[in-house]
Amino acid sequence: MSTPGLAYGPLGDNCVHLCVDMQRLFAEPSPWATPWITRVLPLIESLVERRAAQTVFTRFLPAQRPGQGVGTWKRYYERWASMTLDGLDPAMIGLLPSLARHCPPAVVIDKHIYSPWFEGGLRRLLLQRQVDTLVITGGETDVCVLATVLGAIDFGYRVVLVTDALCSSSDATHDALLTVYHQRFAQQVETVDMETVLSGWT
Repeated sequence: MSTPGLAYGPLGDNCVHLCVDMQRLFAEPSPWATPWITRVLPLIESLVERRAAQTVFTRFLPAQRPGQGVGTWKRYYERWASMTLDGLDPAMIGLLPSLARHCPPAVVIDKHIYSPWFEGGLRRLLLQRQVDTLVITGGETDVCVLATVLGAIDFGYRVVLVTDALCSSSDATHDALLTVYHQRFAQQVETVDMETVLSGWT
């Protein structure tokens, strides 16, 4: 059975909504603000409201202090000293309030790098739940979402990328990555809109 827009059929019980880094850190005035995160938030809310028990949020946790980290991360946090935990209101790492209220039943997985796969918690959770399909939303399209998608592909998950529920601080690289996802990874990534997901998740 095929579903319009979903090349490999409707979504079902072995599917999880993986929402990437929809945090106050990226929504409120700060050097890392993603200006149109608020534009995609209502669409993400609509999916979470319907599928809270099947939603996993990732959160990006910065280094504790400037210069902390391995290799180039040390230089990164020298550049972004103001964005380390020592300099931030702790509430800034939290999910946006309209999403946080769904936890539980939604689950939060923390990570300290762009990819959510290396620290193990996400992979263990998905294995426990026998998940084979990931519906991915969040930000940024060209950074943490990219790392999330490539890891999911490597692990063999069916990846459904919700194009109107992604955001970036760069329109140019957002658009470029959507082209890459659609053209270069067409066998492994389905690029669809939120309406398709909502109607195709049975």
